Amino acid sequence: MTVPVRWMLSQPDLALELKGGAAGLGNEITFAHATELQDPFRWLSGGELLLTTGIRLPLTAADRARYLRGLGEAGVAAVGFGTGLSHPEVPEDLVVVADEIGLPLLEIPLPTPFAAVVKRVMNRLAEQEYEAVLRASRAQPRMTRAVIQGGTGATVRELAVATSSIVLLLDLSGRVLEAHPAQPTEDVLGELRDVLEAGTGGASSSVSLARSGASITVQQISVGSTPHGHLAVISPTALSHVDQILLGHANSLLALDFEKPVRLRTAQNRLNSHALGLLLTEDRDLAPAWSQIRHAADADGMVRGLTVVAETPALAERAESTVAVAMNKAGRQLFSRRHDARVTVLLRGTDDVDFARAMLRSLSAPERKAIRAGLSGRREVAGLVAAIEQSQLAASAAEAGADPLEFAALTGSALLAFSSTREVLNSLADTMISPIDDYDRTNGTELLGSLRAFLEANGHWESAAAAMGVHRHTLRSRMARIESLIDCRLDVARVRAELLLAIIARQS
Repeated sequence: MTVPVRWMLSQPDLALELKGGAAGLGNEITFAHATELQDPFRWLSGGELLLTTGIRLPLTAADRARYLRGLGEAGVAAVGFGTGLSHPEVPEDLVVVADEIGLPLLEIPLPTPFAAVVKRVMNRLAEQEYEAVLRASRAQPRMTRAVIQGGTGATVRELAVATSSIVLLLDLSGRVLEAHPAQPTEDVLGELRDVLEAGTGGASSSVSLARSGASITVQQISVGSTPHGHLAVISPTALSHVDQILLGHANSLLALDFEKPVRLRTAQNRLNSHALGLLLTEDRDLAPAWSQIRHAADADGMVRGLTVVAETPALAERAESTVAVAMNKAGRQLFSRRHDARVTVLLRGTDDVDFARAMLRSLSAPERKAIRAGLSGRREVAGLVAAIEQSQLAASAAEAGADPLEFAALTGSALLAFSSTREVLNSLADTMISPIDDYDRTNGTELLGSLRAFLEANGHWESAAAAMGVHRHTLRSRMARIESLIDCRLDVARVRAELLLAIIARQS
């Protein structure tokens, strides 16, 4: 970051006046400080706006000329001479020398403190620093979007715009793959290829100066020990540290873009090898398949099954596509299988109903009303078949359009959740429960309520009698009447179980 001498002269409140050295008005100031040393040259690094009151200025014109020439040789950008203290005005001999060497000589009037000049320079440098950081913060997301939406060419374009430079993407042989805004001249390309052939385009930036005066910065694009190409920036001047950050960001994005098809090919090759192995191995070694499936598990090695049952195969295909998009957004691998109108998905053990619901949220309302979804409990990877069976059972019992039903929610009502089972229980209720119900209506008794209390108490007389608010002998009498009505024995556990299910099915 630098401040042009010309810019300092444009600040009206400082009232600086150029006395000599107009040829150096384009000099760039990197720092400002005051010194009254007669030989400050050894402590100067170049680019300074050096401020002095001339209080220890040499007495002779020849010595003052050597002093000013020494500042010019040290790379000072400009000299600010404060008047009104030791010197009422800038010595004329200094003005002559300043014009000769092209070193701007600025008069600083007495009302303007040196601190104000230093502060103005430093504030402007800080503003530029902030602007550069802001530029980088805006350019980096643009480059990230570019590599996703437009590939390598779009990333090269964004880097060129952000750095105001020519950016080239080259393969390992030095062939230009992308260029923006345009390819440089053949001379510059030749110099660039010389840099690559010299082996200086390593992982860190390599900077060289072209014969034209342009700065050539080259970085190798690589992932680990695998090189993919080179990224080169040709700029009028050396890249700033912010430009270097943007270059590094673009390099990383391009490396990932190059690596993506490599990862896909590797994964495809691995799956192809597994498939070939399954066909060639007589004992059908499933170890590779289990190794692949473990990627679906959570950190504890647990999985869940999700089953989606749709009204049509087309809707099942749409549901599977929706799940695939949701898993991709979550950064997950997809483990799914579609068969006719049913989709089976393997989830992490930590995934809950909310996660399953969110995956299906992008389906339209009519589509959601035409599917039923079930979620299994948490199982180890080795138990994934049981997990899938649980999810299928839960999906069969789920309501169309409702949230995915967890298998655990079926506890105590699983048999009643299926129409075929309910038909059997309803038939049993017509045969065994209706006579009791009819007797209660005719005689004003409470046989059916007493039977349910007895059955839910698992045949415990005291508990059932307390639940009905009657004496246990009264309850025994009622059970005896029921046994005579439906010709059964309530001391048989199987009979009690069937009667309880029949009552629940009839009353639910």
